[in-house]
Amino acid sequence: MPITWYYVLQQRRTLLLLLVVNIVGTAYGYYWYGLQLSETPLIFKPFVPDSPTASLFFCVVLFAFFVKKHVPLIEALAVTSLFKYGVWAVGMNIASGFTGFELTLPSYILIVSHACMAIEGMLYIPFYSIKLWHLVVAGIILLHNDIIDYVFGMMPRYDPLENHYHIVGYLTFWLSVLTILLIYVLCIKRRRNDGRL
Repeated sequence: MPITWYYVLQQRRTLLLLLVVNIVGTAYGYYWYGLQLSETPLIFKPFVPDSPTASLFFCVVLFAFFVKKHVPLIEALAVTSLFKYGVWAVGMNIASGFTGFELTLPSYILIVSHACMAIEGMLYIPFYSIKLWHLVVAGIILLHNDIIDYVFGMMPRYDPLENHYHIVGYLTFWLSVLTILLIYVLCIKRRRNDGRL
């Protein structure tokens, strides 16, 4: 990472700006899931709002960085879920367009905002203190969410793709695996190679 960006990402103003943006996005995300959550059995409610929960994890990470602390388990949960659900939502919205569904301004806003989710989590990789066990826990939670979504039918609702959820579930599982492997290479293996673990 260029030194300038490394410096900018650590600035308190940058952290504060990202924190505010993510708080707003998190609040809107939970609002967006409101109808589905109202119809979801209580036991499944924590597993339904994937994207806002991912950004909520990142809010905790940003606040910790702001006060010069580290919360490595939350960092692992944040970076894995931000990348997975950011990429997932971009793919789902684009796939909806290919089915003939008209992509409106809100659709494009969702695509851009979720792409930014995936990117922001990756940008802070040099600052995370994630160890292997943190990633193992985060990975189990990602895969557990896939089971809740596609075995118990709690996946986010995309009406244009409702007849293709078996394919979506299969691809989502492999997206989870790819995410875990990617974060392992970037956060764990790289630091081991650098002698920092």
